[in-house]
Amino acid sequence: MSFFDAIKNVDRRIIFLCIALSVIIPLLFHVIFPEKLTPIVGNIFEKIESLPEGSRVLLSLDYDPSSAPEQQPMVDAIIYHCCVRNLKLYIMALWAPGQNIASATIERLIKGKFPEKVYGEDYVHLGYKAGSEGLINVIITDIKKMYTTDANGTKIDDIPAMRDVRNLKNMDLIVAFGGGKPGLKEWILFAGDPGNIPVAGGVTAVSAPLLYPYYPNQMLGMMGGIKGAAEYEAELSRRYPGFAKMPHPGLEMMGPQAVAHVVIILFIIFGNITYFLERRRGRSEKVELGK
Repeated sequence: MSFFDAIKNVDRRIIFLCIALSVIIPLLFHVIFPEKLTPIVGNIFEKIESLPEGSRVLLSLDYDPSSAPEQQPMVDAIIYHCCVRNLKLYIMALWAPGQNIASATIERLIKGKFPEKVYGEDYVHLGYKAGSEGLINVIITDIKKMYTTDANGTKIDDIPAMRDVRNLKNMDLIVAFGGGKPGLKEWILFAGDPGNIPVAGGVTAVSAPLLYPYYPNQMLGMMGGIKGAAEYEAELSRRYPGFAKMPHPGLEMMGPQAVAHVVIILFIIFGNITYFLERRRGRSEKVELGK
């Protein structure tokens, strides 16, 4: 039996085993490949780099725990970058689970890595409000109509960072994270366009193709899936040595993903080769029978 005959008749359990090993082995040995910053991700990075200290950045965490493995590395990278640049963070959520995710992120990352940051001056947790795009339509003209208190119950007017904030137009950048509705698309359509506010975001890989048409005119930039997170982490590590010492879940997940994709592509190539060889063999047999 030839090599390609063996491939054609391979037991599917062997294929499943190869895929499993292509994921498990890179995870065990922490295989990390270098990542190059693409323009669609680089635009977000350079925008944050260019903002003066004290600029306002709104982060909307519009996702739930099911998509957190893709979303959280992006959120952590952006928050770290903003904190290092001394930008003011305004964190909110259009999805109910986003409030608890934001609280946990603040405790772990901002308070854990930047204890010098003062709540109410350097960052604010506005929490979750229902309303989807309707909420965005309101806060683009008057944010205090919807947010009378923050997520902790503190009156908005008693928070120093909120005193000069009337609406979304006072934000220098909006970064939305999510993979559903409401999400980045709604922020573009109901905040970015009418308010002329730069909007960027991070979305799940499956959602990214639907948002590419908005780039670069209506959307500043986008991190698509774990690949986008890995690119951002790699660039942060290159420019900020402190981040290089932190965990990089995006980069760590890209290793197994890349190896698994290579294995799948190889199986597809071998499968197509065996198909064409089998077809050629069938034609030759027909010619022989015809003689």
